[in-house]
Amino acid sequence: MDIRKLQRIIVDALVEIKGKDIVVFNTEKLTDQFSRAVFASGTSNRHTVALAENVKEKVKAAGGSVIGFEGKESGEWVLVDCGDAIVHVMQPQIREYYNLEEVWGAKRVNMKIDPEYALPARKIEKA
Repeated sequence: MDIRKLQRIIVDALVEIKGKDIVVFNTEKLTDQFSRAVFASGTSNRHTVALAENVKEKVKAAGGSVIGFEGKESGEWVLVDCGDAIVHVMQPQIREYYNLEEVWGAKRVNMKIDPEYALPARKIEKA
């Protein structure tokens, strides 16, 4: 599946369940394991699991593959491995603690995401 199509499916699935602070990074120059890292926050353990489950369902329904799905038991940090894209759905305190956006230091993908759900650019600059 084309990476642009895959990232759109993922973002739309996160927005559909009202994920917060959604951001997509291009990791092509940082690793050959995947092309995109997608981050989103949930408001509760149940919400993070629901967000990740929706991503898994939408990617599979579109003909994509989900290679891995981890963290459902705790719901604090759920990872969905969609092959070319890795999706991290986290509780805000976990996301802040690990600060993976800074660790990866990747280039933000410019794509249309409803501002109500997108991570503001200024938050990334501070990271």
